[in-house]
Amino acid sequence: MKKYLVLILGVALFACSKKQPGYNINVKLEGAEGKILLEQRGSGSWIPVDTADIVEGVAVLEGKVDMPGDYYLSVLGQRPKGLVFVENAKMTVVGHADSLNNIVVTGSPTHAEYAGLNAQISEITEKYMALYQEARAAITAGDTAKSKEIMVEVENMYESTNTMREDFVKSHPASYVTPFLLSQIQYGKEVEELEALVGGLDAKLDSVPSILQLKAQMVKLKKVSVGQVAPDFTQNDANGNPIKFSDIYAQNELTLLDFWAAWCGPCRAENPNVVAVFNEFNKKGFTVFGVSLDREKDAWQKAVADDKLAWTQVSDLAYWQNEAAQMYAIQSIPSNLLVDKTGKIIAKNKRGDELRAFVAETLK
Repeated sequence: MKKYLVLILGVALFACSKKQPGYNINVKLEGAEGKILLEQRGSGSWIPVDTADIVEGVAVLEGKVDMPGDYYLSVLGQRPKGLVFVENAKMTVVGHADSLNNIVVTGSPTHAEYAGLNAQISEITEKYMALYQEARAAITAGDTAKSKEIMVEVENMYESTNTMREDFVKSHPASYVTPFLLSQIQYGKEVEELEALVGGLDAKLDSVPSILQLKAQMVKLKKVSVGQVAPDFTQNDANGNPIKFSDIYAQNELTLLDFWAAWCGPCRAENPNVVAVFNEFNKKGFTVFGVSLDREKDAWQKAVADDKLAWTQVSDLAYWQNEAAQMYAIQSIPSNLLVDKTGKIIAKNKRGDELRAFVAETLK
């Protein structure tokens, strides 16, 4: 009898040891009705993970994740989403359906790490947004000098928040918050900077999807780094004529490959500067080859006319999936690179006065 009892207890203990806990999230959002949706951000789309009915004001999400990570909560059918770091633990989420950016999450050590940093960043963000409104008011009042002075402070404060994220990445190489922050600060960084950041991570983060995506991005970035020959491609102009990039740069001493879009505010703000540089140096061997990430041909062509872009323009009207943009690892616009007559990349992301100075020095 004792042997059977020991055997039964052994089986029970084995069963308990094999049981893998999952997440249990109690969600209580004031003003929410229907269902709560848990999603994860995919490549260009949202991926549904779990749903739960709201019963007496509470929805209970249950499941299992392979590792802690960033997920998003919303009321099914509504657009606002709230960020939650989900892990296999008993968690609670409280807040209001109209302000999901202010939800309070407990029970997740990973989310607690994120919340601590985010509170500091949010405080600075609130301050520079208030200053931004002051700058707008100064513009309205005709005080351009004051507006520029304030905007310098705004930009410095904004950059300080990116520095805080990067400092967290460096000081928390094993945190599951780190991949999320890396995905935010990667834009505009050279591949060497990214390699240094990724190389310092704990090996347990190697299988995190965003880290795998970043490593794939780094492979692309190496192929379009300064010193490499720019990958060739062909896209149609507005009249449907195929234009080959190499046919453009082979006829000019210096070519700016410019990724932009009609819907991109910063692109449109930079266009007058590119126009000025083009007009000044076009006869000396400088040209621009524009690649639009638009979806609508009419909007693209209207922007070309309105901004007086006199150089060759192409697009496959595929938005962020533009084939050339994918080839050149473009993740933000405006983005550009400069190539010589052989197609060798000699500079990247020169804008404003820096672009003019570089072109002038190269063509002197």
